[in-house]
Amino acid sequence: MKVVVLTAKAVPLLFPAADCVIVATTDELAKHRDADFCIDLDFVPEEARLAALSRMLPCPVIVNEVTTTIAEMGHPFIRINGWPGMLERSVHELSVPDTAAAAQVARLYESGCSFRLAPDLPGMITARILAVLINEAWYTWQEGVSSKEEIDTAMRLGTNYPLGPFEWGARIGLDRIVGLLEVMSRTDPRYIPADTLKKAVNNIKI
Repeated sequence: MKVVVLTAKAVPLLFPAADCVIVATTDELAKHRDADFCIDLDFVPEEARLAALSRMLPCPVIVNEVTTTIAEMGHPFIRINGWPGMLERSVHELSVPDTAAAAQVARLYESGCSFRLAPDLPGMITARILAVLINEAWYTWQEGVSSKEEIDTAMRLGTNYPLGPFEWGARIGLDRIVGLLEVMSRTDPRYIPADTLKKAVNNIKI
């Protein structure tokens, strides 16, 4: 099985049993139309990128896109939660456009790590939970309840999380967290980002 991975970054070994080819540009990607799977880990939902990836179809195309849904992209791509730290986990989280794509994903994951299917919603499942936890931590700090370090320690010890919410935010990237929260807050005000969180993203002194 040939898997072509589009990325300019170092990536973990995702599928040990596959013949993985790493390419850095969409021009290089176009040379691998014989691939069984295409994975874009540097995906951005822009027209040029969407067009380049659509030319790989009917080869299954998996894109690292946590916030934009398949319906919004307008192409039958498969979404994967490729936020920092997520691909190193033994279980990957994906959203698929239909049952045929689900069967293709199952074939890809026959060896190596496993996967779980999530609804085609902004954030899927894991990212939604993390974004809410991180946002609540910023609200808590913003209100002067405790320090960032104490909040992280409390969450690690009290819930057995591997990282505290501020540590998670630093690892994932606060811009990604705010971007997801702003999309989710369009339909539910509970997800409005904390003012201090938005200021941190925009490098405004708090």
